[in-house]
Amino acid sequence: MAARSAALKVDWAKITTSLGLRGQTVAGLQAFKKRNDDVRRKVQQLSELPTTVDFAHYRSVLKNQAVVDEIEKRFTAFKPATYDVSRQLKAIDVFEAEAVKNAEATKQKVDLELKDLEKTLANIESARPFEQLTVDEVAAAEPSIDEKTAKLVSKGRWSVPGYKEKFGDLSVL
Repeated sequence: MAARSAALKVDWAKITTSLGLRGQTVAGLQAFKKRNDDVRRKVQQLSELPTTVDFAHYRSVLKNQAVVDEIEKRFTAFKPATYDVSRQLKAIDVFEAEAVKNAEATKQKVDLELKDLEKTLANIESARPFEQLTVDEVAAAEPSIDEKTAKLVSKGRWSVPGYKEKFGDLSVL
């Protein structure tokens, strides 16, 4: 009974959005939810149907008692068909295992991205303002700057094209 109450409490939309699920995992969850809702609806409809037949009532109402006797005989002899649902249960288990595996993989990816973003955020928050950096620190952070500068100097160029337009002429200071 606890499984039934738990199934009713699942917020399917929140699962996909809070876990950031995408693609095949979301499609699988939606298909599972649809099957779950269909089966729950069918069980509800069947549980509302009467389960007993009052043959005495029909005998008192109908003139032809033989018909009621024949129906009662067939009703008591009726045995519902039983089905082997082990194949479906195995398929559900496989689906569940695949869904859990996909969810774990997605969780790992999200965790890695979160760690990377937290590291980047911490780096941004702890960074000094650009104006306080020295030339050596900028060159250490981006070694290609030294290479480009060495090339320009070796060609006899002492200024970077577009620098004065962007930052102004610093030679007048």
